[in-house]
Amino acid sequence: MVSETLKNQIDRFLLALGFSLMIGIMVLGQGFREAVGEVVGILMNPILALVGQENFFLILLVMASITAIYSSLIQKYTIDWDLMRNTQERMKVFQKEFREAQLSQNTYMLKKLEEQRQAMMEDQMKMSKQQFKPMAYISIISVPLFMWAYYYISGHGNATMVFPFWGEQLLTTHAFWYFQNWLYWYFICSLGVSQFIRKALDIGGV
Repeated sequence: MVSETLKNQIDRFLLALGFSLMIGIMVLGQGFREAVGEVVGILMNPILALVGQENFFLILLVMASITAIYSSLIQKYTIDWDLMRNTQERMKVFQKEFREAQLSQNTYMLKKLEEQRQAMMEDQMKMSKQQFKPMAYISIISVPLFMWAYYYISGHGNATMVFPFWGEQLLTTHAFWYFQNWLYWYFICSLGVSQFIRKALDIGGV
């Protein structure tokens, strides 16, 4: 049986790894992103070769699904959803009562609500901490996969995909704003799978 000390050490290591990946892609820039992409490519490139480069969009679909399932499971078991739902409900009631007290200029009620605000802020802080921790765990899987896709697409500007309604498009062209087509496809797949998994696991806010 794993000791509590070892569990804490593993937990700290995973958190440090996750945050390091998140900070690295933002602070260390292009070189770090390409290095991560190359390392992950050792595993992913043979898989892509089996599937076929022309089916890269299928790899993106699988990646998005893996990320959605993994992140949903992490959030399921690291976030107190009862606390989140209760806090959100209390915040709605608090905001409604606060607006009514302001409109009616009820100084007694306003003073009473101000006293409640501190407790509400403490619960919100707990919620924020609970949501922050899973980000590190999720990054361990999602960031390397995403960086590999980014690295691969950067070197294969001629990769295409047939989209509904607007036909075959280069994955590197922009669907809208700064979002390239491959990013658009990735996020659409991730969002769809994530909604299904979250519904099945009964997780999420109110």
